[in-house]
Amino acid sequence: MIEVANLSKRYGDRAAIRDVSFTAQTGQILGFLGPNGAGKTTTMRIITGFMPATSGTVRVDGFDVFEQSSEVRRRIGYLPENPPLYNDMAAVPYLRFAAKLKGMNRAAIEDAIERVLHTCGLTEVRHRLLGHLSKGFRQRVGLAQALIHDPPVLILDEPTIGLDPRQIIEIRSLIKTLRVQRTVVLSTHILPEVSQVCDKVVVINEGCVVLEDQLANLTRTRTLEEVFIEAISRDTSDGARAAAAAEEQP
Repeated sequence: MIEVANLSKRYGDRAAIRDVSFTAQTGQILGFLGPNGAGKTTTMRIITGFMPATSGTVRVDGFDVFEQSSEVRRRIGYLPENPPLYNDMAAVPYLRFAAKLKGMNRAAIEDAIERVLHTCGLTEVRHRLLGHLSKGFRQRVGLAQALIHDPPVLILDEPTIGLDPRQIIEIRSLIKTLRVQRTVVLSTHILPEVSQVCDKVVVINEGCVVLEDQLANLTRTRTLEEVFIEAISRDTSDGARAAAAAEEQP
């Protein structure tokens, strides 16, 4: 469903990500794991079409994110680290607004709103201003806007950051229910999140993918923490030099 190949992003002389490649299949929750500043958010923004890449390709359901951006956006629901909420709007008008932005058929919008209110546990706060909601409910509204058009792909960037333990458990449980007939990419630096929710793990460090495998394979004889520490301890300088040399070639 998602194919990322040799993806790089440069800001002048600084490489945010280098030669990133991985895949995620339908029905799979992929944990995109790495330390802060490793390149997770940059990669997510490129996959969702919010940011161009310097080089490489991304395909979602067979469509190229750079050449067929509108088709890709129809198939992706995106929850950024900071949900794009308007504090002076209530939940229902906000979701209606989000549905219109996503180009949904007007006749389908009201049913879609009811669906995501129920799915995300928002029925009791449907008429409350978003600015008056707790962090947990605001995160749920952000997830609801990502789901409003019923996309086959969900990209979730740090979905539990800043939540209390009870809210974290609730959001993790909700994410697990969303995998049916969907591909979910969960970007995080929280190891228990990956252990409890994901099927597959991709570890990125210093802009490079240093590990890609099924969670069950990685944790057969070791803890995820041990696997993660070993992965991010690998020297990525050889990859950086190779990437730089390739870019200098005519």
